[in-house]
Amino acid sequence: MVKNLIAVVAITAISSSSAYAQTGAAAEAADLVKQAAKLEFGDTWKEALTLYRQAVEKNPSQFDAYLGIGRILDVEGQYEEARQNIQKGIDAAPENGLSPALSTMAVAFAFEGRAAESAKYYQQVFDRQMKANAPDAAAGTANALARVYLETGDLANAEKWYRTGYETSQKIEKLTPEDKDLWEMRWQHAQARIAARGKRFDVARKHAAAVKAIVDRGNLDEGQMANYPHLLGYIAFYEGKYDAAIAELSKAEQQDPFVSSLLAQAYELNMNPTQARELYARILTQRGHSLQAAFAMPLARRKVAQ
Repeated sequence: MVKNLIAVVAITAISSSSAYAQTGAAAEAADLVKQAAKLEFGDTWKEALTLYRQAVEKNPSQFDAYLGIGRILDVEGQYEEARQNIQKGIDAAPENGLSPALSTMAVAFAFEGRAAESAKYYQQVFDRQMKANAPDAAAGTANALARVYLETGDLANAEKWYRTGYETSQKIEKLTPEDKDLWEMRWQHAQARIAARGKRFDVARKHAAAVKAIVDRGNLDEGQMANYPHLLGYIAFYEGKYDAAIAELSKAEQQDPFVSSLLAQAYELNMNPTQARELYARILTQRGHSLQAAFAMPLARRKVAQ
């Protein structure tokens, strides 16, 4: 009896020690992820990648470390390995981390211009958000999916999902005047870009005028103001008016790699390869795992390598 009791105590002690070790390892891994997240952007991304890899070695269930590895590898153009790590992040993600993990995979496929695959993941996120009665988040997801379709040339699905985003936004309770103007501006902005891509420039300018009217009401914060010259530059670019595109895009948000990419292409088509190349090189320093980067970095990498 005593012998059995000693065995039970020993097993309990070993189990407790193991649990403590796992808890300690998990805490260390979480701390490494925090450190890596601070280093992910800019010239310190290699250090960030090392820390993310150390985190998953310490705790194979550290889902956000896998996502961090995937984000960095995507930006570096290592798409297959990036998706492998993001999938591990999805598999390990807790319920409250699953939507961000799925969204990360959706962006990963956008880096390769694979709209159908990106849509599978965005659809899951949208459905989860609607089920959770979060129309604000769902509207944003719908717009993200619409943008993937738009920038890969599927105008019909782009219009469908931008409309879904706008209609979903109208289900948000207690919208402020600023929020109402923001969602209306996004919808008009989207319709203008869709029209420009479809070579319906009169329609595009009509929607651009609606965006200008919303901006002039003054309800939007300053961060939204650059969306108007961005739109005018977008329309001018697809109309083949490269001088006008350069003038307007130069007033838009210069930290947005998508704006930089349009501007670089406009310079290139306007017979200014030196300025274009400088912009393509700058895009590669504008690190971030976003749709803006997904539509800009692959092209920039190809141009710089030429």
